Amino acid sequence: MLLSGLFWTLATSLVAWIMALVLGVVVGVMRTMPYRIPAAIGYVYVELFRNIPLLVQMFLWFFVMPELVPAELGRWLKQMPNAPFFNAALSLGFFTSARVAEQVRAGVEALPRGQRMAGTALGLTLAQVYGYVLLPMVFRIILPPLTSEFLNCIKNSSVALTIGLMELTARARSMQEFSFQVFEAFTAATLLYVVLNLVVTFGMRWLEKSVAVPGYIGSSRA
Repeated sequence: MLLSGLFWTLATSLVAWIMALVLGVVVGVMRTMPYRIPAAIGYVYVELFRNIPLLVQMFLWFFVMPELVPAELGRWLKQMPNAPFFNAALSLGFFTSARVAEQVRAGVEALPRGQRMAGTALGLTLAQVYGYVLLPMVFRIILPPLTSEFLNCIKNSSVALTIGLMELTARARSMQEFSFQVFEAFTAATLLYVVLNLVVTFGMRWLEKSVAVPGYIGSSRA
C-alpha cells in the first residue's frame, strides 16, 4: 500500500514540477521583458496563483471547475479516470509555477545589466538574448531555491488526499484506520518521505556543482 502511495506521490510531484518549471520560466521571463503588457500579465498570474492557498485551488479545480464549464465537458471531467491525480497535478503545478516565476525574475534581475546590453549589441534578438545569454546563467543562480521548490512540491502533494488521491500520506492514513497501527504506518511514510527528499537534495547538489561557472558562481561545498 505504501509503495502504491509512493508511486502516486512521485507521479503527481513530477508532473506538477515539469508544468511549474515550464510555466514559471515563461512567466518569469515575461515579468522581466521591457514591455508593459507581458510584464503586467506575468504580474497578475503570479499574484493570482501565489496568494490563493493550495488547498483552496485543489477544491476549485476538482469541485468547482466541472460546474462552470459546459455540461458535457463537466460530466467528462467528473467521470474521467484518475480525476484526482490530474486535478492535483494541475493545481500543484499552477501553485508552484508562480513561485518559480518569481525566482526566475529575481535571477534575471540579479545579473549585471551589461549582459543583456552585450547580447543586444551583438545583434541578437530579445528571444536569443534570453535563450543564449541570460537564462543559462539564471538557472545556475537559482538552482538552490529551485531545489527547495522541488522538495516543497513533493511535500505539498500530500494535500491531494483531500480530493481523494491515494498518495503516500493517504495510504498511511488508510493503513492506520484499518489496522489501528498509527505509529507504524506514519513512521514508515515519514521514512519514505525523508529518503525521497534526500535523493532529490543530493541529486540537485550534484547538478549544482556540475554546472557551476568557475570564478562566477561557486558550488555550495568544495
